[in-house]
Amino acid sequence: MLIAQTLGAHARAAPESFSDLAEKVSPAVVNITTSTMVATVGDPHGEGPIVPEGSPFEDFFRDFMERNGPGEAPQRPRRSSALGSGFVISEDGFIVTNNHVIEKADEITIEFYSGEELVAEVVGTDPNTDLALLKVESDEPLPFVPWGNSDESKVGDWVLAMGNPLGQGFSISAGIVSARGRALSGSYDDYIQTDAAINRGNSGGPLFNMDGQVIGINTAILSPNGGSIGIGFAMSSRVAQNVIGQLKEYGETRRGWLGVRIQDVTDDVADAIGMEEARGALVTDVPEGPAEEAGVQSGDVILSFDGTEVEDTRSLVRQVGNSEVGKSVRMTVFRDGKTETLLVTLGRREVAEGAVPATIQKDAEEPQDADILGLTVTAVTPDLAEQMNLGDGATGLVVKEVDEASEAFEKGLRSGDVITQAGQAEVATVEDLEDRISEARDAGRKSILMLIRRAGEPRFVALNVEE
Repeated sequence: MLIAQTLGAHARAAPESFSDLAEKVSPAVVNITTSTMVATVGDPHGEGPIVPEGSPFEDFFRDFMERNGPGEAPQRPRRSSALGSGFVISEDGFIVTNNHVIEKADEITIEFYSGEELVAEVVGTDPNTDLALLKVESDEPLPFVPWGNSDESKVGDWVLAMGNPLGQGFSISAGIVSARGRALSGSYDDYIQTDAAINRGNSGGPLFNMDGQVIGINTAILSPNGGSIGIGFAMSSRVAQNVIGQLKEYGETRRGWLGVRIQDVTDDVADAIGMEEARGALVTDVPEGPAEEAGVQSGDVILSFDGTEVEDTRSLVRQVGNSEVGKSVRMTVFRDGKTETLLVTLGRREVAEGAVPATIQKDAEEPQDADILGLTVTAVTPDLAEQMNLGDGATGLVVKEVDEASEAFEKGLRSGDVITQAGQAEVATVEDLEDRISEARDAGRKSILMLIRRAGEPRFVALNVEE
């Protein structure tokens, strides 16, 4: 009984009302209406059917018009409108919303809580985090809301969502933080999950803490029917502030770029390379760039970046992306059973998006088939590389067949894959692979790490070598 009383004394009680908070933040929350010219199917005289985009009849009318033959179903432009939400972050008229709210819009109209309407211009967008920054011009200073620290928000904390759900305008909903650190589909995702009702039209609106600070931008919902079922996602202010700051200063994002391809370290991979626990980010490829210049090698495991431990690939991508372009950082890697510290000067990701991976050049041996660990492999030759569309300069061992009952098949290896490394050493012949397997067994390893390339994309796979 005493314990229960003590816990209750420290718990934060539910607010009696959200009215004061809603009144405080409402003037800075806006409705966003976009207008876009789109083409629809109609007859030459403009008298044919106009079918709303997404309608169940859309496919029917499209097929009907196409059956009438080419030239009889010209595209007729019409104006389409969409609704969303946003919020003002400075008195001089900068407004934050989602990129998908204003994407491809010809006109953007901002409606304030007071009823005033202003036309907005796009300052910059970032599709990777689905964020956009707008600007309106006003004769008077505009009410705005401050950013909060999303990292200080805890699961169970009260939050308030505000926006324009289903076009109803300036509606609030309350709930709690259901979870943190959610990832949906992007490399830089860091979403707050909430059970506060979020519906279509809430996109781009703010998620407030109880101090009236923005800790998230309402972006997406998980729903089987399109309506709120209590699973909503808001991009954390920790990510948003950095992105919006760059859009405001440069009109675009400028993310740090390390220049590596990576994958998570699994338990079997950790065992294959002699790590005590599975953590960090395993480097699968090092194209020309900052990492190569710093001495990073394929097979390295990045354990820490700029003084912060790397939990997995996702955390490394976020850390690098949030780092300043041109910054020199220290990076700890695990290599050959010990750790090394490297100094790397970051490039800019947006400039390096088209970087081409480095190609390993090595003389090919005479081809010889062998059945190893459930794989039928043979050395790459120029003729075989051309026959299997492996690309110029391909080296290693081509997987010709995979035993469907083998561990290799279970872990995704397929005919046409190319083994370029085994035991973190290059392999070009069957003898090379057999030697690496023997070395792993002699060292007491249960598995061996292989670098596999499929259509040029690398990944590591650990296969059991115990006899």
